[in-house]
Amino acid sequence: MSTQENKQLLQHIFDELAQGNGRPFIDSLAEDFCWTMIGSTAWSGTYRGKQAVREQLLKPLFAKFADTYTSTAQRIIAEGDHVVVECRGRVTTKEGQPYCNTYCWVCTVADGKLQALTEYMDTELVSRTLGEPEHA
Repeated sequence: MSTQENKQLLQHIFDELAQGNGRPFIDSLAEDFCWTMIGSTAWSGTYRGKQAVREQLLKPLFAKFADTYTSTAQRIIAEGDHVVVECRGRVTTKEGQPYCNTYCWVCTVADGKLQALTEYMDTELVSRTLGEPEHA
């Protein structure tokens, strides 16, 4: 895919995330997708494989939320197979706390699928607001 097509893929994903629809994001993940969350929080680390991302990261994360999570892209920059998205997420936790974080996603795209994502965010906010993930 071209640089423009890769950028359009992420633009489409974030157009939907801004409305609370995460389906296009999930559908765009390659089976061997790798998501790295920087920092030293309980959430930080590398999640390998689409199924692991869904079960070990997204399921416990969304279990913390009381309402619909949205994320809005502020800036999308693309070069070849790399797309960088500056975005802002917004949701309320089940404890009634606002969780509004600013992120920078560095994505690798190949054949129309997200292959890898490195996420930079306010890790202090993550620790303070989300605590630790609950694993089944």
